[in-house]
Amino acid sequence: MFLLYEYDIFWAFLIISSLIPILVFFISGILAPISKGPEKLSSYESGIEPIGDAWLQFRIRYYMFALVFVVFDVETVFLYPWAMSFDVLGVSVFVEAFIFVLILIVGLVYAWRKGALEWS
Repeated sequence: MFLLYEYDIFWAFLIISSLIPILVFFISGILAPISKGPEKLSSYESGIEPIGDAWLQFRIRYYMFALVFVVFDVETVFLYPWAMSFDVLGVSVFVEAFIFVLILIVGLVYAWRKGALEWS
């Protein structure tokens, strides 16, 4: 039977965790000083007068390098539960993990051959 009073702690946590950010934004909006002017609207570069436009074009290679790093870093996190429960799960999970690692290696070789791992 679904009893609503069993979820009192959950609802209290949900309400409190929703109200705290709202209150913080509300209080900071009231207490923050408001000053508008040309100095406020200019870009800040460590106290030095800005030179040129704030919009710079970065090479896509930096983003590709970061994306490849994040993908392989996250995928190694998926291997950790398999490694911790290998003795319980058996050989079928080992085969699945092996196929998973092979797919990662194929992706790494592809990124390497395309030059996504070249920094400069």
